[in-house]
Amino acid sequence: MILKKLSEHIWYMPFEEERDRPNIGYVKGDKLSLAIDAGHSEAHIREFYDLLQKEGLPLPTLTVLTHWHWDHTFAMHAVNGLTMANKTTNGHLLKCMKKIETNGPEDFLNMYDSIRKEYEGGKKVIVVPADIVFEGDMTINLGGCTVRILQTEAPHTDDSTLVYISEDKTLFVGDAACAQFPDGARDRKLASALADTISMTGAVTCVEGHWQPVETKDTLADLLA
Repeated sequence: MILKKLSEHIWYMPFEEERDRPNIGYVKGDKLSLAIDAGHSEAHIREFYDLLQKEGLPLPTLTVLTHWHWDHTFAMHAVNGLTMANKTTNGHLLKCMKKIETNGPEDFLNMYDSIRKEYEGGKKVIVVPADIVFEGDMTINLGGCTVRILQTEAPHTDDSTLVYISEDKTLFVGDAACAQFPDGARDRKLASALADTISMTGAVTCVEGHWQPVETKDTLADLLA
């Protein structure tokens, strides 16, 4: 696996289909650094950190979640710095944590082959809530680099967060543009609302959770098709 540089302030570790690992984004400012999503497991996030260190990049000060799904969040216990999630995302994580603590991880491990591959060898399944819980939108100055965090309606889940890096005109959308989880259709009203939010940012590039970066116009065309 490699770390790819996308723009002046942005790098990312690319997605992997076999273990359903999403892109993990990284934004470096002059004072702080921020990761977008926490990864599928401790092994996943450790690989990401190894790549950062090989490039001479500091480990993230903050990690913000795009939504609650395990492939984006279940390595939160192993991240460097503080984690951030919107209130709805954090509520989902608390439910997952309670369920696994009460019933054990077997139901989770049996959901998909990709999960079993990620956790093979008896790796522990650990779920924790976020350190910082927010509602609505917020802006973080990393030092010469401005990050806007935007809650939005979206067809995939009820807790989507977008992350926009203003100076680089790049928007991380997680899985927000996908169909309803786990196997529903993509609601046209919610897709249109998401398209409006994306358009409002002025982003030139979109980075979805499980795809290569594309021009924003392509993401919008897909949402409105």
